[in-house]
Amino acid sequence: MRKLLVVEDSAAARALVRSILEDPVFADRYGGCEVVEATCGFDAMRLLPRGKFDLIITDINMADINGLELIHFIRKSEHHRTTPLVIISTQATERDVDRGLALGANAYVAKPFTPDELRGTIGGLLDKGA
Repeated sequence: MRKLLVVEDSAAARALVRSILEDPVFADRYGGCEVVEATCGFDAMRLLPRGKFDLIITDINMADINGLELIHFIRKSEHHRTTPLVIISTQATERDVDRGLALGANAYVAKPFTPDELRGTIGGLLDKGA
């Protein structure tokens, strides 16, 4: 079973990502997907020490600790520095994407995205780590 952390302040966006990741065809490919939700960057920083995640998905625009600050924290963490990380954001200019990838994100998915686009990105990263 793969454990995935979704960090997103929008309840609707979290629900969409959860439904995409828990799709039986996708989840079964990885022996199941346990989706853990964090409502903000601070919430994610509280959850990270509690266990290992196979992949982290984060938005950029969040009120307390934004996604870029969270990525910086994760990449400096001894326990999570190699965890695959995907940014999902409405901020998707070339500059935004380059900045996110330079901080250590493995992939950047622009909102709005299709379920197949998100599953393809995440599946590719999970396959590399398998």
